[in-house]
Amino acid sequence: MGGALVSPRELLELGRADAASESAPYPPALTGLRGSHDGSFDAAHALRDGTFWETAGSPADNGERYDLVVVGAGISGLAAAWYFRKAAGRSARILILDNHDDFGGHARRNEFQVGGRTLIGYGGTFAIDSPAPYSATARAMLAELGVDVSRWARMFERSLYASLGMGAAIFFDRETFGADRLVREPAVGDPWSAFLAQAPLSEAARRDIGRLVKERPDYLPGLDDDAKKRRLARMSYADFLVKSAACHPDVLPFFQARPHSLYGVGIDAVSALDAWGLGLPGFTGMKLDPTPGPGMGLDARPGPRSPFLHFPDGNATLARLLVQRLIPRAVPGRNVDDVVVARTDYARLDEPGPARLRLNSTVVRARHTGDAARSTQVEVMYARDGRLERVRARNCVLACWSSVIPYLCPELPKTQRDALAYETKVPIVYTSVLLRAWTSFHSLRASRVHCPGSFHTSVDLDLPVRVGTYRPSRRPTEPIVVHMMRTPCLPGQSAREQHRAGRLELFKTTFETFERNVRAQLTRILGAGGFEPARDVLALTVNRWPHGYAYQYNSLWDPFWIDGGPLPCVAARQRFGRIAIANADAAAYAYTDAAIDQAHRAVGELLGLPSASGAGAPLRVRTRTFRSSVESCDETPGQWSPA
Repeated sequence: MGGALVSPRELLELGRADAASESAPYPPALTGLRGSHDGSFDAAHALRDGTFWETAGSPADNGERYDLVVVGAGISGLAAAWYFRKAAGRSARILILDNHDDFGGHARRNEFQVGGRTLIGYGGTFAIDSPAPYSATARAMLAELGVDVSRWARMFERSLYASLGMGAAIFFDRETFGADRLVREPAVGDPWSAFLAQAPLSEAARRDIGRLVKERPDYLPGLDDDAKKRRLARMSYADFLVKSAACHPDVLPFFQARPHSLYGVGIDAVSALDAWGLGLPGFTGMKLDPTPGPGMGLDARPGPRSPFLHFPDGNATLARLLVQRLIPRAVPGRNVDDVVVARTDYARLDEPGPARLRLNSTVVRARHTGDAARSTQVEVMYARDGRLERVRARNCVLACWSSVIPYLCPELPKTQRDALAYETKVPIVYTSVLLRAWTSFHSLRASRVHCPGSFHTSVDLDLPVRVGTYRPSRRPTEPIVVHMMRTPCLPGQSAREQHRAGRLELFKTTFETFERNVRAQLTRILGAGGFEPARDVLALTVNRWPHGYAYQYNSLWDPFWIDGGPLPCVAARQRFGRIAIANADAAAYAYTDAAIDQAHRAVGELLGLPSASGAGAPLRVRTRTFRSSVESCDETPGQWSPA
């Protein structure tokens, strides 16, 4: 592979990097509209709309040559660079390009300064967590990065909120339920009668919810286990409740948003089979064997789970560890504890060296310099600062969203382009709110709130995690980061149509709209506890992800998923000449270890490594890159916790 000699031009750039280091912006501390921030998608949307090349002009060849160019600085892209360097040697020249002003993809870090201390939140990826064990490949990477998942029990102050008399609650909004009311959710084993008596529900809804959680009828009599599961896989949970369990439609709004954090849609678009696997009520009398059924989502399948580990910034710590291995000068520290609290030096990311990470650079074309079957070089063009630039590399990994790849690489076969386009994204918003104190939560005895009819459907106090020198907020009078989640849906439509409508909504929604809704919603939930938005809200970061979760196949909408047909993700991820594809989309699951496994496979394909054969097999491993549920790690889980 190419050497790492430094040219006179690069020496000059090194000097400039030293001078710029002090004044470089620090993206994790930026507030307002983040995630897919304004300016990060303009070139890509112009490319999609067919207008980009009308004004782009000719690309300027900057003379840079690399052994590998990676498109996308998410965990999959960073892992691909890391795997390539391990296989090709430390002198291999690698360039990573990303359209955002921060690295990590959805593994985004939010930082706030208050009273001389730093509070850290997560803007997307929540944790190392999975309904099934990590693959050997992903486990090995974590170990090499120094991540010890067995530390979680020592890091997490599990009983903090419970010791203060706090737990899960449900907020009923007046638009959906007729009254604004916060009601403590019954914990496992608690009677439901008191909860239902307080909830602003119709008598029919109270009666039927009580029946669902208490009684044990078989709503599909006369069918064996396999037939029941096949029937459940082809009906939504909403239809199951109304048509099979004979519930009044007033029950539906109460359950509607329960699957939002996993699927980005409500019970109208999630199968009853998945609802059974997730622990939603109505199935205890059906005598279903604890085994997966056809078309069952992997989140819902019974089986052993992976260990759990949450850093204060979610899996952004993994991204920072990967960057540290690739560009040591950019991320100080000797171990994981140091990296969690370290301040990344963004001016160092693109300084001359064997590995470079170039932000605010939207790739618009990746093509071979000759016939793909025989070419030894890939030309990559990207837009940055209003200019079109070009670099060349011996290898290229496209670790961006699959749906954009047909626009970047139109020379791909049509069948592969169609398969890539099928891998849509699930829109989601993670809002981080810095509060002056959390006394209002404490007064109302709520540490997390499910809001089935509200703008944000969840409102959670930060998990109390100690790591290195970082300390969480432990007293209600201290500042804290509150995490709120929104998944824009269009109930009644197919899942893909809902995702498309949700993306459009997020691109149109202004920060001012988000801010008004955050302040209004928190006031309505916490006002009785003394919350005052003008006094208590200190800062707000809206992590907007119109292209969020990787699309998961759904037995209601994807016939091949339940019938056992070929999977689009397999056709989509095939190597094309010197171009390989690595992302969570390539496994059709929004999981961190899926992203890692796909990176390992892609690099193996490019370098002809034997381990690439069959690596990253679809749907074998599953760890949600976004936060799936606070309930899985909180000390007082609700009755519908996926745990």
